Amino acid sequence: MLQLIKSLARDERGVSALEYAVLAGIIVVAVVGAGSVLSGSSGLSSLFTTLMTKISSAI
Repeated sequence: MLQLIKSLARDERGVSALEYAVLAGIIVVAVVGAGSVLSGSSGLSSLFTTLMTKISSAI
């Protein structure tokens, strides 16, 4: 039993899977955050409308 615990402590295969899971979680949080910032009345469509209005008035 002690040998099994020692071999599990030295095994690093699960560490890379954990790193990938943490990285995937960070990416999901970033995508959700970007989506919530760019949506709504003051989001991306409003930004482009304002930009086109300023460009049209400058021309």
